[in-house]
Amino acid sequence: MFEATGRFPGAACCWLIELDTGEAAPLHCGGSGVVRGPAAAGWVDGVCRFTAFSPVPVIAYRKVSAKCKGIVMCQSFFRGFASSLAVLMSTVFMVCAQNPQPTSQPSPKPSPSPKEEKSGDFEPPPPVVTEHTLSLPEGKILKYKAITGYLLLTDTAAEQNRAQDFRGDDEPPQSSPDGGKKKPIDPTKGTPKAQIFFVAYLAEEAGDAVSRPVTFAFNGGPGAASVWLHMGGIGPRRAKLSDAGEALPLPAKLVDNESTWLPKTDLVFVDPVGTGYSRAAPGQDPKQFWGFQEDIQSVGDFIRLWITRYGRWGSPKFIAGESYGTTRAAGLSNYLGSRYGLYLNGIVLVGSALNFQAIEFSPGNDQPYPLFLPSYAVAAWYHKKLAPDLQQLSLTELLPKVEQFAATDYQLALFKGDQLAADEKTRIASQLAQFTGLSEQRFIQLNLRETADLFFVDLLREQSRTVGRYDSRFTGLRAYPGTDREESDPSDEAVDGPITSAFYQYVREDLKFQSDLPYERLAELQPWLFAKNKYLEVAESLKKAMNQNPYLRVMVCCGYYDLATPYFAAENVVHKMHVDPSIRNNLQLQFYDSGHMVYIELSSRKKLRTDFEQFVDSALNMPPVPTATRGAR
Repeated sequence: MFEATGRFPGAACCWLIELDTGEAAPLHCGGSGVVRGPAAAGWVDGVCRFTAFSPVPVIAYRKVSAKCKGIVMCQSFFRGFASSLAVLMSTVFMVCAQNPQPTSQPSPKPSPSPKEEKSGDFEPPPPVVTEHTLSLPEGKILKYKAITGYLLLTDTAAEQNRAQDFRGDDEPPQSSPDGGKKKPIDPTKGTPKAQIFFVAYLAEEAGDAVSRPVTFAFNGGPGAASVWLHMGGIGPRRAKLSDAGEALPLPAKLVDNESTWLPKTDLVFVDPVGTGYSRAAPGQDPKQFWGFQEDIQSVGDFIRLWITRYGRWGSPKFIAGESYGTTRAAGLSNYLGSRYGLYLNGIVLVGSALNFQAIEFSPGNDQPYPLFLPSYAVAAWYHKKLAPDLQQLSLTELLPKVEQFAATDYQLALFKGDQLAADEKTRIASQLAQFTGLSEQRFIQLNLRETADLFFVDLLREQSRTVGRYDSRFTGLRAYPGTDREESDPSDEAVDGPITSAFYQYVREDLKFQSDLPYERLAELQPWLFAKNKYLEVAESLKKAMNQNPYLRVMVCCGYYDLATPYFAAENVVHKMHVDPSIRNNLQLQFYDSGHMVYIELSSRKKLRTDFEQFVDSALNMPPVPTATRGAR
């Protein structure tokens, strides 16, 4: 932490500190600070407190320069070690900040106010690098590096060309030897569009680091940050919960994650624009990122940029998405390949939403009712609401009976609508009551159609309890007992507080990333554009990517207690993809005694890790596919 007194541009400083060894390009570290004091002609007289981090532990520096908004605020030539850098720099700033020297003009122009700041002036601080160790259950110690910060997305080459075509009168074309032709596009100097926050974990193992797989992970929403997968499931550290995934007495505690994927793959947790710490650049409308296609493009562009920036084009590449993140992942499988030629080795889908017609209850759409029924039966079985002959069965014995009824008699009855005979309606209602623990009269009243929102409050209505949407084993107290009013989700409430507070503490104390922004774990990114007036469907995009890339493997993870994206719906959508038999084995389904977040429970989290490790091994050991001869006779 450093403090300088003097004159500074604007009401806030974004610092770039150059540490010059004299042997190569300057190393960069940075931080941020806020200036307090009265404004004078666009400048501020006051005290600036800021933080700067060095990317290397010990090195002899020849020159230290502090820049703010492109202006050298101070510069000092000396030779010392990083251990004494704080003392030297604080002394330098106290003297030099009194009379900052601009690099390109005698007196700096006033900086715009925050409301007027242009995106072209925007540059986030460099990522912070920290080193850690992890104790694994098998007794090994894993050393790894964490990189926490932002990547800046800029406009595309096409957008830069349009900007040149429609240059304003205030920017007249400059005379040049090429006769005024368009300037070459420099992808590093485009207009900033957004800063995307990420946390990357890179294991330090012997051998070629580039050969290690890298997995990009995110949650869904749309509007969810990656904190759930990060701090609840697959990152190296996690919030401590009970073995059943329940919250423990506060404050939340952090523990080493015995089931992290880091021993098998490097991990990059990504927060899409508007979630977590990710934001649109100043002057940019954040709504340009709020849509199915827009989201895929921005996250896909981030993945391409991260792989390029950190030299990982030679690494096996995987994506892991949860909930709406599975929708994004399926879309990315096609976008990355067609836009950048970036082919993936594997995709992990946790709580799949590949066809929204299968999971959205709406007037005229009967498809979800049979697909949710087996999950209703699982919840009723867990809470002991079934008739004795069904209650005594195991899930593996019960579910085939429910699935058979749902796919035949129940689906046909819904298809008939008001042409269904009264006695047939009574028979179907009686069978539904047997499988759900609800009353026959309730199903007759609802024309055999019990939505998930009603089931949450109907199953334990007599006990004035509601069951969880993300995990039907969780129960909560009713705010409006005896009514059909929608209640909050107790399975979400059980993990939201511990995971969120653990992240806030972890990112500052362990990862050394400083930000006063709220971490938007569940942002309201509305309106979200679904592109067309129809149910969103991405299974076809996934199939297309699998057809184009015969080495792409897909693992679909389903929880039996998931009432957000039921396992039977995910299974049905996969079967309707009609994947060619030659690549059918590239697509696999895994089932868990869990809810939507399959990783919060200890046993399912361990199974998920084992399944993932086997999945990666299978993806990395595929035999060559003779595409030139596979159709030959």
